[in-house]
Amino acid sequence: MAACGEAVRGFLFEYDTPRIVLIRSRKVGLINRAVQLGILAYVIGWVFLWEKGYQETDSVVSSVTTKVKGVTMTNTSTLGTRIWDVADYVIPPQEKNAVFIMTNMIVTPNQHQGHCAELPDDNTVCKDNSSCVPGYVSIHSNGIQTGACIPYNRSINTCEVFAWCPVEDDYPIPKPAFLQEAENFTILVKNNIWYSKFNFTKRNILPTFSSTYLKNCIYDAQTDPFCPIFRLGNIVKAAGQNFQEMAVEGGVMGLQINWDCNLDRAASHCVPKYSFRRLDNKDSANTISPGYNFRFAKYYKDSSGIETRTLTKTYGIRIDIIVFGKAGKFDVIPTMINIGSGLALFGAATVLCDIIVLYCMKKRYFYREKKYKYVEDYEVVSTNKGRMEKNSACLMAPKSTVLLLCHEPQALALEWPAALSFIN
Repeated sequence: MAACGEAVRGFLFEYDTPRIVLIRSRKVGLINRAVQLGILAYVIGWVFLWEKGYQETDSVVSSVTTKVKGVTMTNTSTLGTRIWDVADYVIPPQEKNAVFIMTNMIVTPNQHQGHCAELPDDNTVCKDNSSCVPGYVSIHSNGIQTGACIPYNRSINTCEVFAWCPVEDDYPIPKPAFLQEAENFTILVKNNIWYSKFNFTKRNILPTFSSTYLKNCIYDAQTDPFCPIFRLGNIVKAAGQNFQEMAVEGGVMGLQINWDCNLDRAASHCVPKYSFRRLDNKDSANTISPGYNFRFAKYYKDSSGIETRTLTKTYGIRIDIIVFGKAGKFDVIPTMINIGSGLALFGAATVLCDIIVLYCMKKRYFYREKKYKYVEDYEVVSTNKGRMEKNSACLMAPKSTVLLLCHEPQALALEWPAALSFIN
């Protein structure tokens, strides 16, 4: 309790003020200057030159549109000879900041609603009707079981289902890809950006481009780094992937546009930088549900008026256009804030040197005595000094005056009669 009381009294009734002590020591002096030099290099080199701490910044606001071009031809037993253009392989025609290009497909033509045999698997292969449950449907079913067991082919019987018949058989996936020539398709990416804080706008079709150049250029990191037209095969290759392998089961690519602009310079220096990477994880150790695919159907009625559809399971490459960036421009407020923060950091050198001097050096006790000086309250010192002088006077005074000199006023008042008798 006494220690706690002393701590509380020290907290309430003591005040410390800085004291400047000049320590002549090569070691401490060099450490102090080295720390200050490091702080100065950090503030100038990193904060101001690299991070441009003298600028106010803003994040980019962006819009993206795409246009794909390319024509190819296929010849298969299911579809015959057919020409494929943009309206066939770009699904849907427009997406937000993305585009999907079909590269492979499985077509199930002329489906109509009726009764047919389900695809064979562990739950649908049967020997008689007792193996089939009327109304049963699972997540992977193509329809609803009727309870009948019918031939799927000459060797296997499966449960009958009410579904779009014939049911889709999506195995195996065609190899090579159905649209191998999609590698040569091109994508025009039009990107407009806006930095609202600085009211700065620009687009990736630069003012220096002519219509002739735009019709003939293809992006190349070395020869045409600002051309906004990209060959699909080059995008995949730049990400370190093989297009023909990726085209079989599909995948997701990222086309990244970086707009980092220093608006203290001319607007012509604010230009886009393109980069590419594959976004879906292609892991040879994890081959479950790879790539990118979906289904769609086209409906019509046949000559007899029965509703019919062509079901297509589509594999392809989805390209997500990711726009990011930051613009900076000189402003007094962040400049002053960073200068103030840098000056405050110089106090770290003093703190570090104090720790070394007071706790690590051999003469730490000597330095501690020089750094700290303890001063008592003036009023307390004066009172104590007066009492010491009074006590000395009492010892030296004659007996007749001891009572008057050495008794407190209250005691003297109480013993006044005795005092008078003593004097008499």
